[in-house]
Amino acid sequence: MKYSKPIVDSTFFKWCYEQRQRVDLLPKDPFSKALYDVHERQSELQVQLTLAGVPIDTNHLERALRVIPTGRKNHLFCWTGLGAEQLGILHSLTVTCQLHNINPYVYLVDVLQRVFHHPAQDVGQLTPWEWKQRFSHAPLKSDVHHVNKL
Repeated sequence: MKYSKPIVDSTFFKWCYEQRQRVDLLPKDPFSKALYDVHERQSELQVQLTLAGVPIDTNHLERALRVIPTGRKNHLFCWTGLGAEQLGILHSLTVTCQLHNINPYVYLVDVLQRVFHHPAQDVGQLTPWEWKQRFSHAPLKSDVHHVNKL
């Protein structure tokens, strides 16, 4: 970070600024639009240069979220828009759990029991990241010990 930030500032963003000054680029040119986007989002693009934990790309997130479009054909059988929305929320929670190395089953069993007694203003504590910090050391367990076989 300490070595790359000055280089990025002095070369990449300077180069982008110089390119934006070119008179031969038309506003509708895709390159012009890309340069404008870089200019408008410069501070967002530099986050990974100032915070060590922020990866330079989001490939790991895109791979993790790939399960959602993969299941689209199955989602057609949700019967209602509400069912599809709830399935999307469930997918999002399970993928987020996996990204934080949380067993989704343990998380959901705990949260579904805990949510009834948890203060509404502190609902953020039940998101996977916060839950891992606060409750994962002693998760609530299900009363159901086995599944009845037919």
